[in-house]
Amino acid sequence: MLWSSLETSAEKANRPVDDAAGRAEFGSEGDSRIRGMPVLPNARETAAPGQPPRCYAVVPCAGVGLRAGTGGPKQYALLAGRSVVAHTLAALSAVPRLAATLVVLAPGDDEFEACAPAFAGWVVRQGGATRAASVASGLHALRERGANDDDWVLVHDAARCLLQPAWVSRLIDACIDDPVGGLLALPLADTLKAEDPEHPGRSASTVPRAGKWAAQTPQMFRLGLLQRALQSAAQAGADVTDEASAIEHLGLSPRLVPGDLENLKVTWPADFELARRLLETR
Repeated sequence: MLWSSLETSAEKANRPVDDAAGRAEFGSEGDSRIRGMPVLPNARETAAPGQPPRCYAVVPCAGVGLRAGTGGPKQYALLAGRSVVAHTLAALSAVPRLAATLVVLAPGDDEFEACAPAFAGWVVRQGGATRAASVASGLHALRERGANDDDWVLVHDAARCLLQPAWVSRLIDACIDDPVGGLLALPLADTLKAEDPEHPGRSASTVPRAGKWAAQTPQMFRLGLLQRALQSAAQAGADVTDEASAIEHLGLSPRLVPGDLENLKVTWPADFELARRLLETR
């Protein structure tokens, strides 16, 4: 076998794993091409007879979060008594149908364990310069731990720390029998403006908002399909900003599952104050 058999439930629940072996060679900052991504096996790997596909969460956590103005990675900033990523992982741990959660850190990250001391899932320090690179590394790590093509992977932003377990369950319910998979998203309510490229800071036109959705996470796709999509996008040099865009690059249409306004991604300094207020009202 190309990867090891699945650990027991007790081992999964109680033993964090830090695996720095087999790191891929990732592109430079801003490069969406993923060099050294593991080549998919030709034979289709399936679950054991009679065993339904499992659901895993992957949390890319290798970013630096410069726009947040926190003086360090925003996922480790304190928010309502604990780190941003600790809030995120606590929500995922409360989803019964997730078999395990895997966090992808930057190589050399020495802050995670102190910032998320209660986390009992899997950890790999194989993050890349882009989100796609980090997710690809996480998928490879799942394979090494026994996941297969038909298992579902829910990729979630570390900085979406207001996540509620019920939203994840809603996504699983909507996608578990879907031939493609899908993502949490919200129909746009605001009027959209296109900036004038020749006059930055000024509006050039109004973009029709009909049929436009704001993508959120988690985004849920089968492991084998998502690996193929990321490989295809990398080989084509496509700009992949989330998992759904990689799937779309294959010509497939992910399901849009209504999300929630509170499922915001803390990005700017003002987002932290809003997130703090929302957490304190729960």
